[in-house]
Amino acid sequence: MSIRIQKTFEALFALEEVRGLFRESLPTGFDPEEEAAFRQKIAEVKAILADLEAGTGTPKVTKIAGTIDLRTREEQSINIQPIQAAGRLTTEARKALISYGDGYSTCDACRKPFRLDKISKPGIAEFHADLAKFVNMDHARVVPGARRGFQAVTNTLVNKGDSVIVSALAHYTEFLAVENAGGVVKEVPLNAKNIVTGEATAQKIEEVKRETGKLPVLVMIDHFDYQFANEHEIKEIGKVAHQYDIPFLYNGAYTVGVMPVDGKAIGADFVVGSGHKSMASVAPSGVLAMTDEWLPKTLRTTAMVGDLTKRKFGIKEVELLGCTLMGGTLLSMMASFPTVKARTKKWEDEVKRSNYFIGRLLKITGSKVLSEYPRKHTLTKVDTTGSFDTVAQTHKRRGFYFSDELSSRGIVGEFAGATRTWKLNTYGLSEKKIRYLADAFTEVAEKHGIPVAK
Repeated sequence: MSIRIQKTFEALFALEEVRGLFRESLPTGFDPEEEAAFRQKIAEVKAILADLEAGTGTPKVTKIAGTIDLRTREEQSINIQPIQAAGRLTTEARKALISYGDGYSTCDACRKPFRLDKISKPGIAEFHADLAKFVNMDHARVVPGARRGFQAVTNTLVNKGDSVIVSALAHYTEFLAVENAGGVVKEVPLNAKNIVTGEATAQKIEEVKRETGKLPVLVMIDHFDYQFANEHEIKEIGKVAHQYDIPFLYNGAYTVGVMPVDGKAIGADFVVGSGHKSMASVAPSGVLAMTDEWLPKTLRTTAMVGDLTKRKFGIKEVELLGCTLMGGTLLSMMASFPTVKARTKKWEDEVKRSNYFIGRLLKITGSKVLSEYPRKHTLTKVDTTGSFDTVAQTHKRRGFYFSDELSSRGIVGEFAGATRTWKLNTYGLSEKKIRYLADAFTEVAEKHGIPVAK
């Protein structure tokens, strides 16, 4: 690790220790002993900053709480890990995490009706309204990840034995959400290009109707799936769902926060997004948005009354179990939101850079793209069985040689040891980093005798 990165972390940690002194002291200020400790800590910070500026010194801190390693991959490497790229925190989100990390910090100014989406300081109520506008829906709630958005909808709409239409590439959390509600998934088959079409969705609905004697209660389809990141016929699927009067859940785990999403134009009844996957937010975080029609049912408030105390909590929303995201998780989402809104307008630039890299990868003889190409997303599944895996067959490190070569060039996030089929994500990489990445893959190929087209 670069000594400057090491010293940056040490400086941050030392300042947190200074902060701890303020937390331990009286509101009136330091006593003499605390003042001495403060001055000692400040001297330590100055020494660390001197090393940071000069690029000198030795590592003094290698663990957090004695056992937790420092996580420095975003500072010292290019990270192409498929599910981490768009969840990388913004600078403002990291500041929010420092300031609001305490468990219930969002509740400092919570007043009646004691509900998260009603808190005005910090501006959580306004943020909820902005989220709904962001995806062009009527209402929005923050949830602990996209999966909890799926769960809220399935628990509302699905009863035991009910059928739910999903993609043959659906994420496992969609399956679990349906199973949790007692339902049964029915998968729409893919066409030859691994795409879910509106026509195939209609055929599946008819098949379910014939087999069960009733229509599915929900259609839940990903815009871009997690396996290939292929774009599916989402508008056509929404139109089909409405023709059968079936509510449609748009799974935007890989779209909300990285590209423009217009829920009503798509025909969605529900829009679900992932904060930690695509909105530069701390995990677990996500968003569930819906139209006016579904608010009374999906976000119903509790009607239960205690038999002894007669207590009731009518303002609390049942499917959310009351409040959801607290502390640094929610505030990181809010702090990143201005950047997230702005970056969705530059989605085509991200896709262009992705295609540049994939184009360079395809110059390496034997490399293939399993996702649709040209790419429409920054997440891609590739097949290097005919290129980098040919070296792995005889290399003493087998497939791990490839990881060694990339990590030596400051590139991380590929599946360690994988040289056949694997995924990567270029989201958020600058043109300079994209070119570096492409050059690095070319260098590794040439080093090991894999032909590269000029």
